[in-house]
Amino acid sequence: MRSALASVRQTSLALCVPLTVEDHSLQAMPDVSPAKWHLAHTTWFFETFLLSEYLPEYVTVNPAFRNLFNSYYNAVGDRPLRAMRHALSRPTLDDVHAYRGHVDEAMDKLLAQELQPQVLDLVELGMNHEQQHQELILTDVKYGLAANPLRPAYREAPDEETSRPDVAMGWKAYPEGVYSVGHAGDGFTFDNEGPRHDTYLQAFRLASRLVTNGEYMEFMQSRGYETPALWLSDGWDCARVNQWSAPLYWEKRDGEWWNYTLDGMRPVRAEEPVCHVSHYEADAFARWAGSRLATEAEWEVAAQRCRVEGNLLESSALHPRAGPDRDGLTQMFGDVWEWTGSAYLPYPGYKPATGAVGEYNGKFMSNQMVLRGGSCATPQSHIRSTYRNFFPPHARWQFMGIRLANGD
Repeated sequence: MRSALASVRQTSLALCVPLTVEDHSLQAMPDVSPAKWHLAHTTWFFETFLLSEYLPEYVTVNPAFRNLFNSYYNAVGDRPLRAMRHALSRPTLDDVHAYRGHVDEAMDKLLAQELQPQVLDLVELGMNHEQQHQELILTDVKYGLAANPLRPAYREAPDEETSRPDVAMGWKAYPEGVYSVGHAGDGFTFDNEGPRHDTYLQAFRLASRLVTNGEYMEFMQSRGYETPALWLSDGWDCARVNQWSAPLYWEKRDGEWWNYTLDGMRPVRAEEPVCHVSHYEADAFARWAGSRLATEAEWEVAAQRCRVEGNLLESSALHPRAGPDRDGLTQMFGDVWEWTGSAYLPYPGYKPATGAVGEYNGKFMSNQMVLRGGSCATPQSHIRSTYRNFFPPHARWQFMGIRLANGD
């Protein structure tokens, strides 16, 4: 576990290498956080829940960090307003790096000891927590850099991938029946992925691939953003207030659509999966296409037999790619998080973990919608078919996309 922890911790630092000192403090809206804060908060997690409890000789770098880098754990104590994280010019980035080094050294001492299973479980939770923040580092930095009129790139663009022809959308049918969903067996999962339980599903079909930019442009050209019958009431109001007329990061240049990527601005490619759309937009598109979004149970049933592979963080693309031309379901993992039609609610018999870590998932089970499958910024070791991501329906800055479903 020591080497696994070291690898996770190093990945976070590697993702920040392309950033300037100034980039580390970007917070272009309250829902995103500065990269420097992500580096500190993930360190705070290990210090607060492990070192302070299980390493008696541990001495903190600064007692004020306990509140300063708390996110939402009310049982731990107070914390600064989320929207003001960009104001934390002190501690400096060098101080945060030193804080990480101090905690990493102490964690190595802790893991050299014989530890109880519940302590090792907390270490694994901390690693998965940091992997969540690795994805957030990328999405939050992307939002911040895109807000700059210069549209600076996060990194030097790699060699551009050759365009692929469009792949026809097929359908995979599933019969009516009782299916088991939720985690069962060995391996790490978050508490919201269980208990495993049976659920009845009517016959349904799932699209073989993700919705593409080209298909979404047809929705736009058909005045989809101007047709209230396609939209949920709250979604229509949200689209009007925010003046949505295209996915986030799209803009017209000389009559052509371009989009901002972590490699900078580039023309929208019709064959790539549409990305950075809200649940409201995904639902409206599905309605326009004569389909719907899958429920999370339908998605999981379909994904159970799919290999966990695809365009994930390890591919280094950091952008959704066109799907492969092959039979069966494709792009179930990676590329974009797929909106479902399911509200984020507890499974039957769910109980949050005891103590402060019980605030990790359970208290957010209201006003959120479930997404599945991971994205191009999700570490492969972090994703599985039972993983339940969740965001409010208006959110767009994550790598969020669309897969269609309908009745058989």
